[in-house]
Amino acid sequence: MPEHKPTAGKVPSPRKPDGPTDVPASSWRASLRRTVGEFGKDNLTDLAAGLTYYAILSVFPALLVLVALVGMAGPEATQTMTDNISRAVPEDAGELLTTAISTLQGNQTAAGVFGLISLAVALWSASGYVAAFMRTSNIVYDIPEGRPFWKTLPLRVGITVVLVILVTLTVLGVTFTGSAAQWLGDLVGLGSTAVMVWDIAKWPVLLFMVMFMVAFLYWAAPNAKRKFRWVSPGSALAVVLWLLASAGFAFYVANFASYGNTYGSMATVIIFLVWLWISNIAILLGQEFNAEIERGRAMSEGLPGDEEPYVELRDTPDEEHASHRGK
Repeated sequence: MPEHKPTAGKVPSPRKPDGPTDVPASSWRASLRRTVGEFGKDNLTDLAAGLTYYAILSVFPALLVLVALVGMAGPEATQTMTDNISRAVPEDAGELLTTAISTLQGNQTAAGVFGLISLAVALWSASGYVAAFMRTSNIVYDIPEGRPFWKTLPLRVGITVVLVILVTLTVLGVTFTGSAAQWLGDLVGLGSTAVMVWDIAKWPVLLFMVMFMVAFLYWAAPNAKRKFRWVSPGSALAVVLWLLASAGFAFYVANFASYGNTYGSMATVIIFLVWLWISNIAILLGQEFNAEIERGRAMSEGLPGDEEPYVELRDTPDEEHASHRGK
């Protein structure tokens, strides 16, 4: 593709679609085709492997922060978080995570200033994955990182804090809304039926919350200025792919794989790593789909399909950065 100097600002056009749904069906199909093509061009499997490395370094510090925050609501909330993790991921991966949560619960002895320092360090460590995802998102969008470090540094921490808060609120909501459903059921005469209904209805709510968190990450990470959407097409695609891939991988491990024979006592760790890699592929495919939808919008405005950037940049790189882009 020919290189063009990145510029801030939108390309003038006679028509500008209001959103990703304001494009013809043919543009959606073309976006899907381009997403499949860019999967190989952008080496998403390799990028997912890199993200998996940062995920390993980040997931346990993130669990430490979550256990500390959720634990303030009592052991019931932590147990609910553990149960939901066990149901959402393959058995071996869930076993590794729940064991880590139990260990972290037993080691929470720090208090006061030292406890806050420990949480701050854990939060910073957890933000390493977000920083890697920011860089990867720019590759997916074919744009340079024009934001200076004094912007990206607080941004990575801010995104991490928001995601941790959202996960905490989701866990607490699932924990205590069960009691609220029981109270409401008793009030209107439904009794335990209300709890049964909520036990079913909470899963679509959890699914929406996961899509929302992924959509937030997609919006905040790249150096691309776009309108925020509660659920983006890419986040919906990523979560659906993640659920299907996780279920398929769990079935494969349970029925066909021989990780235990090959890796012995390390089998659980290897299964967890492979599952993280598959999860990151799903997340990157969703971001790629969002990027190609944006390209389709730009093309409908009259921008040539091979011209870049096709999105407005949050920050434009300096002349030297721009001249060396792609080298």
